[in-house]
Amino acid sequence: MKFAHLRVEGQMTPRLSAVVAEAALFLDEVMETPPRDLQDLIEQGPSGLAEVREAVDTALAAGASLTPVHEVRHSSAVLRPAQVIAIGANYAAHASELKLRSETAMTVFSLWPNSLAGHGATTTWPDDLTKQVDYEAELGVIIGRPARGVHVRDALDYVWGYTVVNDITARDLQFSEAQWSRCKSFDGFTPTGPVVVTADEIPDPQDLWLTTNLDGRILQDASTNEMVRTVAEIISYLSRSATIPAGTLISTGSPGGAGYSRSPQVFLRDGSTVTVSIEGIGSLTTHCRVI
Repeated sequence: MKFAHLRVEGQMTPRLSAVVAEAALFLDEVMETPPRDLQDLIEQGPSGLAEVREAVDTALAAGASLTPVHEVRHSSAVLRPAQVIAIGANYAAHASELKLRSETAMTVFSLWPNSLAGHGATTTWPDDLTKQVDYEAELGVIIGRPARGVHVRDALDYVWGYTVVNDITARDLQFSEAQWSRCKSFDGFTPTGPVVVTADEIPDPQDLWLTTNLDGRILQDASTNEMVRTVAEIISYLSRSATIPAGTLISTGSPGGAGYSRSPQVFLRDGSTVTVSIEGIGSLTTHCRVI
């Protein structure tokens, strides 16, 4: 199934919806006690998802009214995540182009929840703080149950679903500071969506194609099979030192093609539109404004 947090024009509060063939079915219209958001649904466990599946199937069979997705507004595909963890230098090409090391211990950092944004949103940043804002196409992994001491062979059993992430980065700050959280956590710097796809619809997370389209130019074009460490290895590694709570979003790293490494360099500008796509999940568009 595919889920999104959507709101019709004039509404401020996003509503959890099932997305079927580019149309939305708001769960609060077909369930007596619907989950309030994706985090709530994840915390309800398998029985909660089964209940939602049954309600959606029943509603569709009865001819329930659907709302075309292009008529609604998206919020972040994940709301209230337990935490947001990012993995750096997880594609050899990206590590090389930024002169980062990927062969030693895994690079792990946090993204601040204020950075989450939805598909179609406008991300802004101040011109006097950064002039090198870059894009990064990434596969997002949502954990479905607490994971502690998980073996690699069992790690994918802990995945609830997948989404698209654009890990927007202020490169000039990234290379002037010893840590990476601030340069990637401006308001709106972590767009996610447009949907979360349940894990059963992605047979192999290491066989997905990612692209980044900036103002009509394809600047990233790669497969998740190029990851230095697989999704399963990332989950296992993180779970060795601490429990990964249900609802955690893990952004798994970006392939080569970053704007910072190009000659001439290519950065997001005032008026830019960037779309990150992952096959089987969808396309995530962000509009840019410099203030």
